[in-house]
Amino acid sequence: MSGEPWSRLPRGLATRQPSGQLWAVVLAGGEGIRLRPLIRHVYGDERPKQYAALLGDRSLLRQTLDRVALLIPPERTVVVAMSGHLRYLAAELDLHGSKPTVLVQPEDRGTAAAILLGAHWIHARDASATLAMFPSDHLVRAEGAFMDHVQAVAGFVAGREDWTVLLGARPHEPEPEYGWIELGARVAETPRGPVHEVRRFEEKPAPAVARLLHEAGALWNTFVFVSRAAAVIEAGRQRVPALEERLRRAVAFADTEHEHWALQQAYALASRANFSHTLLSAWPLPLGVSPLPATDWCDLGSVERVLRTARRMPVAPPWVSTLDAATCVAGQNA
Repeated sequence: MSGEPWSRLPRGLATRQPSGQLWAVVLAGGEGIRLRPLIRHVYGDERPKQYAALLGDRSLLRQTLDRVALLIPPERTVVVAMSGHLRYLAAELDLHGSKPTVLVQPEDRGTAAAILLGAHWIHARDASATLAMFPSDHLVRAEGAFMDHVQAVAGFVAGREDWTVLLGARPHEPEPEYGWIELGARVAETPRGPVHEVRRFEEKPAPAVARLLHEAGALWNTFVFVSRAAAVIEAGRQRVPALEERLRRAVAFADTEHEHWALQQAYALASRANFSHTLLSAWPLPLGVSPLPATDWCDLGSVERVLRTARRMPVAPPWVSTLDAATCVAGQNA
């Protein structure tokens, strides 16, 4: 399986869909290096964190897919994964009936490639599609309220072709390890609250700067966003034109005998690009942010953060009592 760039796993509908639908893109290609010491301790292997059930009996990927399914059905959900992860992904999806489409990247070219690949694949089937993008390593407690918010933002975006709107979490502490969003002018009101222009981003600020941002009412960047697929592609065309063109040409061969070759060629010489740094920080189209209600959102990006979250659970996972200080330090220093 690992040799295939497009997944052999059951893929969703490979035909054109009714116009203007809401789709989901779930990013599942990360390696989770900072959590590797904890994963090794719990599982005895180095599986990426999205395939690990650290907090409860579901993996982070399965939690994400179940959360997305509250609003968007599996046939309109696209998981973008890596070829080296297929054994974990296959085991995850084999446990469930309805399965999303799986697009497997042959190499890691950064989050820009992953998101643009998903956007192109969706756009080829629904040229008027709105997409919601979800990382697969987040914890969300109030999942229904969270997806209601996504739906409200999608309604705003569907009527404005050029807008992309991020979901911003209200911070309860001046966390310097998160990305922050400063709010600009209020531009609209949705059934779940306002949409503001993004004034600027601040990625992992110094502690003193994080305190100032917290006091000023800035939001944590969840990296969940809603956009028209065409707008994501246009931003890619303007910011990373060579990468965007490669992926556009590759997706044209999807579901043909040449798809394996096309995606291999697209990724073989493509440059690596981080979506946040290369595209989002200089987004060429209108960009907004919508403050979430208190949904208890958390990015499980470090051993210390996972451990802190686990200890707050009514019943802590069994691995918590067996974790030693060296594992925590290794995760923080990775």
